[in-house]
Amino acid sequence: MQTGEPSRTALGAAVYRAHHQVADAGRIFRDPLAVPIVGTMPKLTDSFFDRDTHGRIRLLVAARSRFAEDALAEAVAAGTGQAVILGAGLDTFAYRNPHPRLRVFEIDHPDTQEWKRKRLREADIAVPTSMTYVPVDFEHQTLDEAIAATDFDPARPAFVIWLGVTVYLTRAAIGSTLRYLGGLAAGSQLVLDYAEPVIPSTPEEHAAAEFRKQRLSQINERWLSFFTPPEMSTELHRHGFDVVEDLGPSATAIRYAGAPADTPERPGPHLLRAVVRG
Repeated sequence: MQTGEPSRTALGAAVYRAHHQVADAGRIFRDPLAVPIVGTMPKLTDSFFDRDTHGRIRLLVAARSRFAEDALAEAVAAGTGQAVILGAGLDTFAYRNPHPRLRVFEIDHPDTQEWKRKRLREADIAVPTSMTYVPVDFEHQTLDEAIAATDFDPARPAFVIWLGVTVYLTRAAIGSTLRYLGGLAAGSQLVLDYAEPVIPSTPEEHAAAEFRKQRLSQINERWLSFFTPPEMSTELHRHGFDVVEDLGPSATAIRYAGAPADTPERPGPHLLRAVVRG
């Protein structure tokens, strides 16, 4: 992102969530605030809608939100009372939180948070008292310093959602964040997504790779970090986590998009849930 501007990748994810409500009737992930918080923003919105002809990206974005919120609901039922959303962007969970006793902490860059708060006011979406903004400029402060300034309780288990971020970070930055998260109370859970290395082999895969490259170039972003499933498991384990579940793209499509049960697995984006060891 550029200084003084909101995250363009955060806006892109929000547009896909909104489009899923319209194009797919929210069949994977229902979010009544997804369209209002995006608003008009016609040029970028139309660009994302028109070029995503097969809908695979928006279905992945919907599936990862569904995966995270389903796992969070299980954790809350088991007694977890605080959730952290890293790189929250225009995520709307905190504003439709169905769990009365759950505190939510949104962590993001100050510019992105200011932009989001403006969008919330414009869309007439109320900020509940159960939600706390945690602005973090990683050039000047650390994650633990920012969280320490809130009433987040590190001695109690937490549920952390970290979606749409790791691929844009260096491995060193990912490791630094996992080091902090792995020090949370035993039983704390983490949901993240990561990119598995893919070498395009078909015309469709080459076209998808070229589209992604052009789209990221338009917003001055690029993908930096890729992990195989064993590499990601090892990285998490050394920072205090055990992997509970890791869904590759085919497994995700089977669970959420109605793909045949015998769909072969292939490299691509993964959804993962891990727990802090006791």
